[in-house]
Amino acid sequence: MTTFGERLAAAKRDRGPLCAGIDPHASLLASWGLTDDVTGLERFAMTAVEALAGTVAAVKPQSAFFERHGSAGIAVLERAVAASRELGAQVVLDVKRGDIGSTAQAYADAYLDPSSPLAADAITASPFLGTGSLDPMFRTAEKHGAGVFVLALTSNPEGPQVQHARTGSGRTVAGEVLATLAGLNSATAPLGSYGAVVGATIGGTEEDLDIGGPLLVPGIGAQGGSVDDVRRIFGAAARHVLPSISREVLGAGPSVAALRDAAARANESFASLAG
Repeated sequence: MTTFGERLAAAKRDRGPLCAGIDPHASLLASWGLTDDVTGLERFAMTAVEALAGTVAAVKPQSAFFERHGSAGIAVLERAVAASRELGAQVVLDVKRGDIGSTAQAYADAYLDPSSPLAADAITASPFLGTGSLDPMFRTAEKHGAGVFVLALTSNPEGPQVQHARTGSGRTVAGEVLATLAGLNSATAPLGSYGAVVGATIGGTEEDLDIGGPLLVPGIGAQGGSVDDVRRIFGAAARHVLPSISREVLGAGPSVAALRDAAARANESFASLAG
């Protein structure tokens, strides 16, 4: 069994660093000439999968945009995840789950156990019930060769209220999260399976971002972040960055060829980070 970190490192080497978001937002459905219903959702999602999942290192479906269509939307998400994995992309399911005990375990089973119809390669998780609350997700990921990306320093302007707060150890909350992930990745190479979510628009940070695992970086493109921002914020850790771009790529649709071209341009702009 290969680990998520191993698979992601290989995918980035073979396909470039890009993580392409699959966000079936109502405005994007409209721009593609699709109806804002399950029929439009499925056409959008499966076109994006066809265009992107065979060429980029990772895809990141945003679960909320599927969930808003109810059980039929979840069924589309299941098909999109399965098809993306068949085409060789690492699937990071953006669910941002966080809870305690048996509920955290249930989330882990839903998204990280291969027997689940929603099984992905990795998920996003919220640590703000304490990083220890995510232990069921970490254990389940280790058991099944999956990964977990934990929110650390996010792009939204409300984030610093919690993430910059100091704990009893003197570290910031973000620092505690990053230290936990570094510990989980300490015995793995070339890349650990436990990553952090760090926005490209945070301006800067004094935190140690070199956690030995992948760094999922949203906020690029339409939200204002650039490759120069990533290089400046992450420094030596930029080699582990997985730049997440959604609207800049999806806005090129519905043409499969245009979507692939947009992804290729985004991939090339971040290729220099690998060195």
